[in-house]
Amino acid sequence: MSNAKSLMSLKDASLKSASSKNNSAKARSNTPGPFSIDIKSNERIAILGPSGAGKSTLLQIMSGLHAHFGCIEFLSKPLGEMSVQELSYKRALLPQQHETAFNLSSELIISLGRVARGHDPELVEIIKDSAMAARAEHLLDRSYQTLSGGEKARVHLARVFAQLWDQHNGILLIDEPLAALDPGLQIELLSAILKFCQDRSHALVAILHDIQQAIEHFERLILIKDGKIMADLPSHPAPQKELEILYEMSLERFTRAGRKDLLIPSNLRPFYTN
Repeated sequence: MSNAKSLMSLKDASLKSASSKNNSAKARSNTPGPFSIDIKSNERIAILGPSGAGKSTLLQIMSGLHAHFGCIEFLSKPLGEMSVQELSYKRALLPQQHETAFNLSSELIISLGRVARGHDPELVEIIKDSAMAARAEHLLDRSYQTLSGGEKARVHLARVFAQLWDQHNGILLIDEPLAALDPGLQIELLSAILKFCQDRSHALVAILHDIQQAIEHFERLILIKDGKIMADLPSHPAPQKELEILYEMSLERFTRAGRKDLLIPSNLRPFYTN
């Protein structure tokens, strides 16, 4: 991965909220960050941390949808100078929530991933292929409001697949999209996401709550605590000490032949920070 192309670079980046319009140091100190990260094509990065640590804020900064402090470059260009249309060709965001204001068909929602393209002759085929990749082809004719939570997750996954379907060396940002799903569907959709990105050399940055999913399927972990990057390190060998400090709990390590180590919470011993 060291020879991979640099895709996005953040240097001292933080979100510019309404309360920080005066750019004061005090206002900025109340928001998560600043963050400095370099992301390469085809990287699989999991963001871990307790609730309220600043994980979603970091993803919002990367999305380019909000004003920010610091320096962010995407595809060798300042992120703030890229139009929403230009960003849409190479950057897709899958948020936590999957609700819509109107009762649209699933097919129409998937097509919204291509809305920035003025001329899109392959639209119909891309919608079908994206739905198939997200295991949602049987939902195309369904009304969105009649879908279950898991079915809605599949439709929105198909939407971001459609957005980046014919692109390479882009970035897919996902914010806990699997948290409310049953374990079988989590594995199925995560496998679909990983294959989609690998086939196109897209970088994947995902906020996760499942430590073992992060260790198993991602090569790099960014640990966020109290609005700061506590650690940025490989997922193998599994960083037990750092994860114990991050979540303030004890973990037990189980070594498995031919597979990555397993870390599970332990009640057998108290947690100590030193």
